[in-house]
Amino acid sequence: MAFLGIESSLTGRRWIGPEADLERRAEGLAQQAGLPLPVARVLADRGVAPDGCDGFLTPRLRDLLPDPLALRDMAQAAERLVEAAVQGQRIAIFADYDVDGGSSAALLLDWLHRQGREATLYIPDRIDEGYGPNVPAMTGLAAAHDLIVCVDCGTLSHEALAAAAGCDVIVLDHHLGGETLPPALAVVNPNRMDEDGSLGHLCAAGVVFLTLVQAGRVLRSRGLPEPDLMSMLDLVALATVADVAPLVGVNRAFVRQGLAIMARRQRPGLVALSDIARLDGPPAAFHLGFLLGPRINAGGRVGRADLGALCLSCRDPHRADALARQLDELNRDRRAIEAAVRDEALAQVEARGEPRLSWAAGAGWHPGVVGIVAARVKEATDLPSVVIGVEGGIGKGSARSVPGVDLGRAIQRLAREGLLLKGGGHEMAAGLTVEEAKIALAMERLAELIAPDLAGRTGGRDLRISGLLEPQGATPAMFRMLEDAGPFGQAAPAPRFAFADQLIDSAATMGDRHLRLQFRSPSAPALEAVAWGAMDGPLGPSLIGARGRRFHLAGKLELSTWGGRERLRLRLDDAAPV
Repeated sequence: MAFLGIESSLTGRRWIGPEADLERRAEGLAQQAGLPLPVARVLADRGVAPDGCDGFLTPRLRDLLPDPLALRDMAQAAERLVEAAVQGQRIAIFADYDVDGGSSAALLLDWLHRQGREATLYIPDRIDEGYGPNVPAMTGLAAAHDLIVCVDCGTLSHEALAAAAGCDVIVLDHHLGGETLPPALAVVNPNRMDEDGSLGHLCAAGVVFLTLVQAGRVLRSRGLPEPDLMSMLDLVALATVADVAPLVGVNRAFVRQGLAIMARRQRPGLVALSDIARLDGPPAAFHLGFLLGPRINAGGRVGRADLGALCLSCRDPHRADALARQLDELNRDRRAIEAAVRDEALAQVEARGEPRLSWAAGAGWHPGVVGIVAARVKEATDLPSVVIGVEGGIGKGSARSVPGVDLGRAIQRLAREGLLLKGGGHEMAAGLTVEEAKIALAMERLAELIAPDLAGRTGGRDLRISGLLEPQGATPAMFRMLEDAGPFGQAAPAPRFAFADQLIDSAATMGDRHLRLQFRSPSAPALEAVAWGAMDGPLGPSLIGARGRRFHLAGKLELSTWGGRERLRLRLDDAAPV
């Protein structure tokens, strides 16, 4: 039965409330652990037992951190990294151009700097070189260095790594591996085909952190001082959220403790980025994914590929401020380019009407925005999405998936079948290169490959509601208790509350695309709601003239701080007339 009887909301979705069994378990948790029911619902949904509530609400990294040696090649990688640092050898770091790659590179640069060592940073240009190691770059780096560490890339780069003759290469990655490994001293990757997958949820920065934990053991065994790794968790948290890694297990502890480290404002690059993004208050996972991440990514998308990593690793506040301003400018440019490509892509998808896969391709589409446009198309259609920019007869694209559909593995299979020049990634995101003449055939085959996963996916367009909440119950104190059950993100969604039968006091646009509401129930103070991007779909236009009318509203709570004052508001996802 639909929650509040809503079979079709303003966005065309059916509202689904908590199942009866979940509600019973939540009520039991609330009574036994003395928790508010909204918090108990989150814990019950995560499968937490009454005696596990305290441990879940206060996760400790030492309790959740896996043994680094559980990963293959870890011992060789850590020993070689320590040897290079102790002996003062020439080290190069080859990183991907996204947030995970930049954070991974910054982790290594920070670790080496604390031991009085520096390293060469190399990040390939997205347009000229593409993703991952390439032969010219590896040949040049090998000629001038003793060790190359590839982070967030390299697992499938057989030819490029073979070109690094005379130089040791370590790969620290998390992308899906192939049937054979590249020629490297060590390939540490929880998604190698010969791993058990138990740590497959780690992003590359998580893999790098585990490598540094093991390197610390090596240093300790030699009687040498170890850098403070806990102070580096801000970078791990940033990468984990921005790379949409599942916030479960050790990832949850990484983010929780990393946010606390970030709040101390000790890393100049993150301080500068936070200030320019107007983050006025303690950082949350939402800020990492939607405020900081896009700015760090902007350099790799439409500017200099190394700007994000340089900003994150910068130790001079003045230099960090200049880099952050440059990234902010590039992010504005990126948004303008993205908007034009998004509109064209959505028009293609609508005209094509493919029920299994949303895909679009266009000449001259900037390769730096196809990934984020693919994410926008996925959000609009609730289907796996691929967006491809074509130049000179070659298409370079990005893919974004929905839960339950392993798009990275399907794209790897396309590459093995010869329909792609290359392709790879992980379950929720992937990249590909394809001949223009084969795009339609490749997309048809991709739709076939993911069809079984989609067939087993039910209720994809349903809006999941955690429970009812009254405006007077939406307080900063309640929000903080909910935050203890977080952080929220991939595989750990934030609770979404329904506010029933609310009177709309006011509704107005913010900028061109967003909507702001004031709503209330009888004898309760008004609460603010913000609906980001609502004017692009049916939600904003339907509510803009709704003053004086009553609606059921659904969304997630967020706490904003402005001028030192806290204000709770609803991030509105959907609405339905009463």
